[in-house]
Amino acid sequence: MAHAIEALLFDLDGTVIDSMPLHHAAWAAWFTRRGLPFDDAGFFAATAGRTNAEILAEFFPALDDAQRWAMAEDKEGLYREEAERSLQLVAGFAAVPALALAHGLKLAICTAAPLANIEVAVRRFGLDGWAQTITSPADGLRGKPHPDIFLEAARRLGVAPANCLVFEDAPLGVEAARRAGMAAVALTTSLPAAAFTPYPNLRCTMADFLGLDLQTLVPTRPMRESPHA
Repeated sequence: MAHAIEALLFDLDGTVIDSMPLHHAAWAAWFTRRGLPFDDAGFFAATAGRTNAEILAEFFPALDDAQRWAMAEDKEGLYREEAERSLQLVAGFAAVPALALAHGLKLAICTAAPLANIEVAVRRFGLDGWAQTITSPADGLRGKPHPDIFLEAARRLGVAPANCLVFEDAPLGVEAARRAGMAAVALTTSLPAAAFTPYPNLRCTMADFLGLDLQTLVPTRPMRESPHA
């Protein structure tokens, strides 16, 4: 029997904001500027949901933390420069927070993004106006597939992990949700649905949020009546 859902936990990049093409382009430019090969096809699947520190430690194990931090800042600077101009929400997401709150659901953003990147999205789209908490490695939490970011959000919201539903666009994020004991919905904004089939906690896949039917996805939560009805 499925657990009653009380909270929706949203990844940020590729789930709430359509940022993955911008990140991918920034990584490609970063590698190219250094004369390094870039796996255009496999990079996202191998790294999405992980922190820059974790990614760069794998690519450059001989460097120290300070060197890798400087590298990460160079890449994120490329991303933010473009994001400030052209970052958009994933299709249909603008209507989701009000719909979820009308169903009595608590909301959180759970992301491995650096704090400065989160701030760009907050400024452009007012995310802090509906998210009751935002968890990230800036809180001292490990990146995905570790479950830390999701578990901390559930703790702050006062909701049991089993009563949380995660929205993700990366296999590592769905795996992090599984380790947290949470069901997940996968957005196919970056990878095809087949990339998520191995995960037993997967509830469904969606291309975007257009036509999202929360009453079906979260059937145990009655919609609140409008005070003006």
